[in-house]
Amino acid sequence: MKTFLVVVVAVSLAAVAHGQTIKIATCSPLSGAQGSLGEMIKLGAQVAVEDHQAAFAQAGFKLELSPQDDQALPDVGVAVAKRLVNDPEILGVVGHFNSGVAIPSSEVYKDDNLVMVSPANTNPRVTERRYPNVNRVCGRDDVQGPVGAEFAVGELKAKSLFIVNDKTAYGQGVAEAFRDKAKMMGVRVVGFVGTEEKSNFQSLILQMKVHKPDLIYFGGIYDQGGLLIKQMREKGITGLFMGPDGLDSSEFAHIAQEGARGVYYTTVAGPVDQFPAAAEFVRSFEAKFRKKPESFALYAYDAATVILEALKRVTRDQPGRRPSREAVCTAVRAVSCKGITGVIEFDDKGDRKLSNYYVILLKDGTFPGAAVKTISSAPLASVPPP
Repeated sequence: MKTFLVVVVAVSLAAVAHGQTIKIATCSPLSGAQGSLGEMIKLGAQVAVEDHQAAFAQAGFKLELSPQDDQALPDVGVAVAKRLVNDPEILGVVGHFNSGVAIPSSEVYKDDNLVMVSPANTNPRVTERRYPNVNRVCGRDDVQGPVGAEFAVGELKAKSLFIVNDKTAYGQGVAEAFRDKAKMMGVRVVGFVGTEEKSNFQSLILQMKVHKPDLIYFGGIYDQGGLLIKQMREKGITGLFMGPDGLDSSEFAHIAQEGARGVYYTTVAGPVDQFPAAAEFVRSFEAKFRKKPESFALYAYDAATVILEALKRVTRDQPGRRPSREAVCTAVRAVSCKGITGVIEFDDKGDRKLSNYYVILLKDGTFPGAAVKTISSAPLASVPPP
């Protein structure tokens, strides 16, 4: 038996030495205004890869992480995707963060059967195209938006709403879902405005002063939303403020300053304290990076773990031989595993069969806030692609 083990280890090490490398890529903004959330995706996936390296080495593979910066820009994301599909060692992608980047990038992955498991993309169109290689471990905006509306109307008692969005696939999509549900509940929507403004929101604030809404909803990301609420409060706008998971970052509170106090947001990525299974991950994350993990780090860990579990299955009978991308796609879609964030299984579109949606309150303006409501939901029935 000892001789056999020595031979197996020798064969495995020889395979690694001769370049049998498997890479998992992350694609997220690592620079620019959204870099803090993108970094969490990279670091969460890094922990997963490092946790699995020894097991893959025993099977004859050198497992590596290949982090990519898509800069939160669709054209950059597509360029990154084209580079990844041309590297035969890349067998899976954890990403992206922005739905507006993921949708065009996934068109590139689809043509080469490169599997993508997203920890963060919430726009329905990501999976409604039914691509066999596109999956996500988070929920969808056609549920997140209504969850926010039901809380705003049912529990915050808002009677009039002013809705702003950042004109991206993500921000506009979740704002429309919020608006449509609120209207169904009989609430007045006194404004629905898209803006690409990043620094001076005076014209929007003037409209808010005219309409005096009970609640302002912002569909977008923390860098824009943080500055918007800061300027609103400085100009005397006192209405409640709410947004989606694009606000789910410590940077939101840093940018908004006093304006973050009392803000609500919904998120598909629950706070770390919501997951008892996260304790070991948190210890490992803090030891490696000297910082606390934020929500999307956990979901990136789980997204990477899904890919790695699928890879283990398809390489079990062929140690030392890289599997085809098509085989990995099939194995990922069939995965059933218990991650940090719960049981992960995909439906035939690549949506997680059951996702949690959280309402978070930044009561004193500091991050992380407290989960004041949690809702579990399956994806909605299929909708026609836009």
